[in-house]
Amino acid sequence: MDALFGGSFDPVHLGHLIVAEAVADALDARIRFLPAREQPFKGAAHVATPDQRAEMLALAVAQNPRFCVERIELGLPVPSYTIRTLRALAEREGTGNRFTLLLGADAAQDLPQWYEVESLPRLADVVVFARPGATIPSHRLITRVIEVPTIAVSASDVRGRVAAGRSIRYWVPDAVREYIAARGLYR
Repeated sequence: MDALFGGSFDPVHLGHLIVAEAVADALDARIRFLPAREQPFKGAAHVATPDQRAEMLALAVAQNPRFCVERIELGLPVPSYTIRTLRALAEREGTGNRFTLLLGADAAQDLPQWYEVESLPRLADVVVFARPGATIPSHRLITRVIEVPTIAVSASDVRGRVAAGRSIRYWVPDAVREYIAARGLYR
């Protein structure tokens, strides 16, 4: 089974990877990281380009055979609506392929406002991952909830540390840290 883990990943950090590993174990699944080209619910624009974010993801997951980067959304119209992405994947891979869509508890709060949300069940099962004690929204499309470890790191924290000239060692994989430094991202 393949599960789709979408997000900004600006940049990918160890919290993302720990969550993905926990979900891969719980579902016995392969995780496809799906960088969003432009998320409709994010107020601020991404700092790194879509291609840079996909490249950082590729570096981060290169050593894990259960992880890969799915770039299909980067070629689709903006904003990045999940239903468009699922339809494009189904068209590319065959209509019989059903997906598991992974959502954090915070993203799941917005589920009722998603574009064409009622079409989701035809293409994907919605699985929410949440840290212990997180509030899980009640929505009929959520088929399962998986508890994941609490990791207090965020992409905005990483960007802030870089901007302040602070170390991000152990916040992101070494290859991602080197990529950020070599391109002067987030300064």
